[in-house]
Amino acid sequence: MTSLTKTPLAPLMDRLFAEADAALPETSAAFAHLSDEDEARLMSSKTGYRELYGRLKHLPLPVSRETGALLYMLARSSNARTIVEFGTSFGISTLHLAAALQDNGGGRLITTEFEPSKAARARANLTAGGLIDLVEIREGDALKTLSVDLPDTIDLVLLDGAKALYPEILSLVESRLKSGALIVADNADMSPDYLKFVRSPANGYMSVAFAEDVELSMRIN
Repeated sequence: MTSLTKTPLAPLMDRLFAEADAALPETSAAFAHLSDEDEARLMSSKTGYRELYGRLKHLPLPVSRETGALLYMLARSSNARTIVEFGTSFGISTLHLAAALQDNGGGRLITTEFEPSKAARARANLTAGGLIDLVEIREGDALKTLSVDLPDTIDLVLLDGAKALYPEILSLVESRLKSGALIVADNADMSPDYLKFVRSPANGYMSVAFAEDVELSMRIN
């Protein structure tokens, strides 16, 4: 058994995914008034994303169940001890990653969220799951929160915040990535500049599209 399949985490995850499923109509409605062009503009803007995510601050915006399981398996199989996450939301992905750290024997997970109410929800969920001691939640602009006090080496990175910032966030952590470190980018199709960068072997990565909207990359330098 894993931490994900035991109490208190298993019933907590079931509840959080059920709440996320119930919120899907409201999430879809939040985008309904946007044209495809406006949505693309907000997603690609370095500043406009604040307007979008501000409207969604009460909604979970989680990874899928499958992506959550993938995160756990990648962290476990790589024996990750240091993980950085961009985009905490309500902490569903954070719970998967922290569970892997716990089952690996311990470690440190740094996650960052610019919306204080979401950070509070994530902290409560991590406490309920018995994993808060493994996690440091940094509130604020990730370009600032992830520019200081990072581990000397990073084993795994999850990118699941504002898609336009993926290249900048990767740049902040890149010098700390160990050889073989894994980078998981959710909804990476919304960040073409990021995909162009990690898919160029000259930049020191091996990268492949995984499932419909996940990019899985490995640091090879």
